[in-house]
Amino acid sequence: MKKSSFSQLLAGFSLFSFITHAQDFTIGASGGISIPNLTAGGNQTPLNTGYRSGLGPDAAVFAEFKYSTLFSIEPTIEYSSQGGKKDGMQAFTTPDAITVMYPPGQAPKYLYADYKSEAVMNYLMIPILAKFNWNINKSLWRVYVDAGPFAGFLLSAKQITSGESQFYTSLSQLEVIPGGEHSFNNTQDIKDQLYTFNIGVEGNIGVNYRFGHSNIFIEGGGNYGFLNIQKGTQNGKNNIGAATSAIGYSYLFGR
Repeated sequence: MKKSSFSQLLAGFSLFSFITHAQDFTIGASGGISIPNLTAGGNQTPLNTGYRSGLGPDAAVFAEFKYSTLFSIEPTIEYSSQGGKKDGMQAFTTPDAITVMYPPGQAPKYLYADYKSEAVMNYLMIPILAKFNWNINKSLWRVYVDAGPFAGFLLSAKQITSGESQFYTSLSQLEVIPGGEHSFNNTQDIKDQLYTFNIGVEGNIGVNYRFGHSNIFIEGGGNYGFLNIQKGTQNGKNNIGAATSAIGYSYLFGR
């Protein structure tokens, strides 16, 4: 057996053994909003900078394995909206039809226009969270924090643009490219331009209320991907990340 396969098997066995020693467990679901943004990684260019936060759905199902009144482990399956958007003057790659207007090698790499652009990506994330809980004055209310790594799998990715604008050679809009206004209304599938796997970290802080074996909770947190998402490097690199807010319900099996 290869060393890597043995290590994976050992890690899986250790996790299974750890879970089976839990005192009791909870199953639940949550739903809320994701406020994602794309941060520029290496090789910053006018294309991979300037993003601001968008808005999308975030939903999860989870199992919580409790080992004490303080500590538990929470494996999760999460649908997470990622991406970012730009409005106003922004760069785009110079089209071939404009490049041929210049002498060889003298065409600008980027042009600028006033339009809207949004990168919309959806991921299936699998976080494994370590969770710490504290009672509030021995009541049924509890506060908690959790954090841990996640593996992320890209489900879909689109670049959506809209608006009409003239082309400019710079943000100052001093030099206009002849040809009048051009339409930017377009939706492009960009999944094949991105890596389909990512790893990162996720964390939350929340408040839980227990009644019988049921729990309701509200939490806020965030996630961040460590790996650059683009396959190519010519237009720069970005990392995914989002702030999240959710409300949920869970049921306790055990005491």
